[in-house]
Amino acid sequence: MRIRVIHGPNLHLLGRREPEVYGTTTLAEINRRLEGLAAELGVSVYATQSNHEGEIVTWIGELVEGWDGLILNPAAYTHTSVAIRDAVKAVGIPTVEVHLSNVHAREPFRRKSLIAPVALAQISGFGASVYEVALWGLVRYLRGAR
Repeated sequence: MRIRVIHGPNLHLLGRREPEVYGTTTLAEINRRLEGLAAELGVSVYATQSNHEGEIVTWIGELVEGWDGLILNPAAYTHTSVAIRDAVKAVGIPTVEVHLSNVHAREPFRRKSLIAPVALAQISGFGASVYEVALWGLVRYLRGAR
């Protein structure tokens, strides 16, 4: 089982960027945790980060063959990118949208996700742990445990 993880804009700054909102865990640490959990679950993960909407759309489009699921943190594109939403819908693979902070407890513009209606699930508010929760839940879903 192959799971793609795509981190959106500014997530390369985790650990330094607004630690009171996003915590102090770095993106490299998140990826290491995911790799460890993936090994325990007997699956593989491949994680990348981009600040560029078009690159994220391209990566999602490449998932039509050989990938079982997607964990996506679209970051600020959550609220603005019809292109990312349409790419997720087009590839049709189970997608879990994640956010480190509780987006529903923040500014009103952050409460609307264009991705959530085409995603299997949305997980937010548990800091860096959202990725591990997403991987665990996605693998269970893909294995038929619902």
